[in-house]
Amino acid sequence: MNTPAGKSNWSRWFTVVLFAIAMAWVESSVVFYLRTHMDRLEPHQTNPLPRIGGLGPVELVRELATLIMLLTVGLLAGRTWRARLGYTFIAFGVWDIFYYVFLKVMCGWPHSLLDWDILFLLPLPWWGPVLAPVLIAALMIFWGTLASQVEPARHLRGANGRGWVACLLGTTLALYVFMADALRVVGAGDGAIRNVLPANFSWALFLLALILMAGPLARELRWLRPQRDTAPETALDGERTN
Repeated sequence: MNTPAGKSNWSRWFTVVLFAIAMAWVESSVVFYLRTHMDRLEPHQTNPLPRIGGLGPVELVRELATLIMLLTVGLLAGRTWRARLGYTFIAFGVWDIFYYVFLKVMCGWPHSLLDWDILFLLPLPWWGPVLAPVLIAALMIFWGTLASQVEPARHLRGANGRGWVACLLGTTLALYVFMADALRVVGAGDGAIRNVLPANFSWALFLLALILMAGPLARELRWLRPQRDTAPETALDGERTN
């Protein structure tokens, strides 16, 4: 793999991270305001999603707008599609982790990484312990950093198909784990979905999903190792040729 112009790319990396941290404060503030207004600083309690005026549709659009903003900063920061996706992943991961850091600062929640949280509302409420999205966020930052800072050798470009298939399967499985409780009551209507309170999280399925999601990262790390090992031999071969 080839490393592109280092200083320029790391400067972009730090800029994206700074943006994501600032955006995390804004996100945490909005959620803090909403949960204070609804008396739901602790998400995992009876009637977790009460109806208050027209806030529901506004909140759904806000979540979608957040995703668009994170994608946009990735598109602006990257020079290739690989780097753009990488910076998007970095922005999402940093934003997600600091969202919980800042909520802890603002209101003392979460009390631990095992506290339940409503992670997302589209298309159904996602429930999970705080640790679960934090692990995914860390994985996104790791791969995003590699993708934005290291360009694969030409013969390896586009050769990560199996890794991305595994990642897609892992993402689908993780989404199922997060929405499993809402899916079980989906036939009972909107009221049942809004009031569902999960009691058990399938860590076994989630860890399997996380391993599958790490497919592209694991494959690229394997590509990096031979490159380091064979570099001295290549240099010696060149000297012999000369």
